[in-house]
Amino acid sequence: MADENTEEKKKGGILKLLMFIGGGILLIGIGLGVGFFLFGGKPADPSAEIEEIIERKMKEAEEAKAAEEAANADPDKKIAPEVENFVTTYYEFSGTFTTNLRNSTKFLQVGIGVSTQYDDTVMANVEMHQLSLRSEILGMMSEFSEEEIQGKAGRDALSAAIAEAINKKLIELEDFGGVESVHFTSFMLQ
Repeated sequence: MADENTEEKKKGGILKLLMFIGGGILLIGIGLGVGFFLFGGKPADPSAEIEEIIERKMKEAEEAKAAEEAANADPDKKIAPEVENFVTTYYEFSGTFTTNLRNSTKFLQVGIGVSTQYDDTVMANVEMHQLSLRSEILGMMSEFSEEEIQGKAGRDALSAAIAEAINKKLIELEDFGGVESVHFTSFMLQ
């Protein structure tokens, strides 16, 4: 009887082992099949994707061109004249300008930049004579009173006066001004 139990246990153990191995192989096969289904197949061809993108862009460009031609065919539309645009060059003075205002206990502190549509020579002259121009700017700022710089109109008047002072000094030093606008990068009245 004891021999029969050991034979049954051996058969049951081998059978269990075969079932585990078979089940593992089955799971691996299913996993590989699902992986191939989801991620397999032919690898993506980048040149085909690029060609699709190019074709799509070409089609969009043709549609845009057709829409533009249709819009231009409208006889009621006015065509804007072509105007030559000039490049504006900017220069910002380093630091800020601080001065007392005329007949006031308050002071004005501003950051200043200038612009021109002339060539780079104007900005090179501004940079080269920066010390002298800073003195002119401070002198012009101190000519204004607190009431004169109030509001946008006051700031515009101060800006125009500074531009005039800069150009006057540049004409004196270089025989040409060329600064068209003065811009405030900061403006504080205390």
